[in-house]
Amino acid sequence: MARVFNFSAGPSVLPEAVLKQAADEMMDYKGSGMSVMEMSHRSKVYDNIIKEAEQDLRDLMNIPDNYKVLFLQGGASQQFAAIPMNLMKNGVADYIITGQWAKKAYEEAQKYGKANAVASSADKTFSYIPDCSDLPISEDADYVYICHNNTIYGTTYKKLPDTKGKILVADMSSDILSQPVNVSDYGLIFFGVQKNVGPAGVVVVIIREDLIRDDVMEFTPTMLKYKTQADNDSLYNTPPCYGIYICGLVFKWVKEMGGLEAMKVHNEKKAAILYDFLDSSKMFKGTVVKEDRSLMNVPFVTGNEELDAKFVKEATAAGFVNLKGHRTVGGMRASIYNAMPIEGVEKLVQFMKDFEAANA
Repeated sequence: MARVFNFSAGPSVLPEAVLKQAADEMMDYKGSGMSVMEMSHRSKVYDNIIKEAEQDLRDLMNIPDNYKVLFLQGGASQQFAAIPMNLMKNGVADYIITGQWAKKAYEEAQKYGKANAVASSADKTFSYIPDCSDLPISEDADYVYICHNNTIYGTTYKKLPDTKGKILVADMSSDILSQPVNVSDYGLIFFGVQKNVGPAGVVVVIIREDLIRDDVMEFTPTMLKYKTQADNDSLYNTPPCYGIYICGLVFKWVKEMGGLEAMKVHNEKKAAILYDFLDSSKMFKGTVVKEDRSLMNVPFVTGNEELDAKFVKEATAAGFVNLKGHRTVGGMRASIYNAMPIEGVEKLVQFMKDFEAANA
């Protein structure tokens, strides 16, 4: 069977070149006589894999020397607890609620201290990014938290909030490596890899060294202390070895594609094809205000639930899969991550045009 165009929000499409290389190396990784799945995380061979993956990520993102890169488990959702446990020195943090994941992080943080919602776009189903130019930042806030790109709702920050000198913490699970990032703007960046980088099971934390401390909340589990992980170079226990190996292959693929500047051009071109069609269509409409549209996740609706369901069914049969929207937005959502080729978006738009003509 031919490969489909997979528009899943995550786990999501991976570069074919990466999948082919992983297949070639499945039984025998570089003459080791075994698969990466089978080798000790303490071996010299694996040590090279994880160190190379870290260096490639550092190169791609220009990560300064005073930041640690940690390859961890538990997904991005586990960081909703780890962040307050490690960073809430004063027991206060400010959260900007722009979608379900920011909301979940905010609710989790309330267990460990005083979490304040300083801005929200819940009033319009998270279809925009609130004005963050003059927020009521708490004087004693340990950090300000954002979800940089909202997978479900298809919004993204084009301008970072004014945190009034407080540390900025960002969940970048769904737009990491899609465009250049100035890491120095953040105290901590984290991302689950299953949207734009690799298979589910790995979360990466990029954290400024001065934020890695011993004096964390006393009940913080050993495994959730950034110091434990940093002191052991992400090898305190057995890490998700195979997932990290795939991430490393993806980092090399992004480098080969020209790095983050090239990815940004590639992603803007793809997104423009889809958004331009949505803006001209009489049947399909985007759900996000134009100035806050994501390059990665594009929700759209017809305004008729039966028609939406018909579209998803026919699209699936035609090889465009995982287009059903999140239940909180309804309709459809096309996630067009780095590994989605331009051809996939062009063919989807052609299918949408044909569907519109047939169902007008």
